[in-house]
Amino acid sequence: MKNKSQRQIDRRNFKERIKDFFTSSYILWGIILFLSLFILMFIIFISEQKTNSEINSLFDAIWYTLVTITTVGYGDIAPTSVIGRITAMILLIAGVAIFGALSGKFASFLFERQQKKDRGLLKMTNMKNHFLILGWKQNFSKILEGILYANPEIPAEKMVLLNNAPLSEIEVIKSDERFKNINFLHGDFTDEGTLLKAQLSTADRAVILADTSENFSTLEIDSRTVLAVITIKNLNPKIYCVAEILDTKFEKHLTLAHCDEIILSSDYEQNLLVKASAGKGMSHILRELISDDNDSGILIENIPDKFIGKPYQDFKNSLTSQKDILIGLLENTGNFYKRRKEALAEAQKNPDIEKIVLNLKKVKTLKSNEPYFAPDDSYIIPPNAKAIFIHGSAKTVED
Repeated sequence: MKNKSQRQIDRRNFKERIKDFFTSSYILWGIILFLSLFILMFIIFISEQKTNSEINSLFDAIWYTLVTITTVGYGDIAPTSVIGRITAMILLIAGVAIFGALSGKFASFLFERQQKKDRGLLKMTNMKNHFLILGWKQNFSKILEGILYANPEIPAEKMVLLNNAPLSEIEVIKSDERFKNINFLHGDFTDEGTLLKAQLSTADRAVILADTSENFSTLEIDSRTVLAVITIKNLNPKIYCVAEILDTKFEKHLTLAHCDEIILSSDYEQNLLVKASAGKGMSHILRELISDDNDSGILIENIPDKFIGKPYQDFKNSLTSQKDILIGLLENTGNFYKRRKEALAEAQKNPDIEKIVLNLKKVKTLKSNEPYFAPDDSYIIPPNAKAIFIHGSAKTVED
């Protein structure tokens, strides 16, 4: 129950809202316009009802006023008296002025809306299960092309770019036929309000790039990425989140924030260079494995339900007709929030307290999308696991 002071405050606020409503310039002009039209309509009714057989009732006057002011002019009713005709002329002039002003306002609204859309200032609406791409970096069009290629099931209309890149860069992206249907929102992806504009709460996936849209230092870039992941996971714990960082010291912060995948781009480049220095062609192997070419590379495939909870050997033996080579399992796939919740529920099922504690410790160290290469044949395939294959390139033998 509300106390007396609260009721007084509510009453005062209600009175203020009523006052603001009736003192609004639009409302005042609307009232003046309505009263003016009513007076003109009444003048036509009074001046025509005795001399004009076509205007016998107030409804006839209302009908004539509406037809005249909307400049439709059916011609089924026409005033005959001098006063009626003068009033009709006023209605015609008023109708042209009113609808001219309204059409101008409407055109201005559409133009302003289009400008806001082009600048990425419009809030996303009716977006569900969409894909957020946060941040900007060099060769962004190449990255965007790769994302579209790797996710053929996601239409361009379901993708939202959120960054602070110069509008000239965005125009270049939008001029490409492949990207014209992608949505764009201009703003800081670390800001909660901007993320809510992008309909984060209903998004399915988010990729955070190491953002170089402004002159950030390496520390600032990674700090912004960590802040974005923390904010995103707080607003939508079920979203699948992938983040790119430049310094490995930020990896633990992303892990604590339950980031589903962490990309250490500088480490990958460094390791590739080190491997190549051995002169064994390792860089070519790695390039083939992560290539976006469908002819070769790593494949992640679903495991049939009948093999979940069964030995690894059973699944391996079922692949006799499979050309691709099975190299291991990817465990705890999908959204980390769901996997952790499921593991927590499963850990508490055991009646033994010591085993419950042990299981809870395992839950604490649970890692999302953890690869396990060449497991023992007796290894039991856990739920939410997927198979890792190497897909070979087909070469024809020349005569």
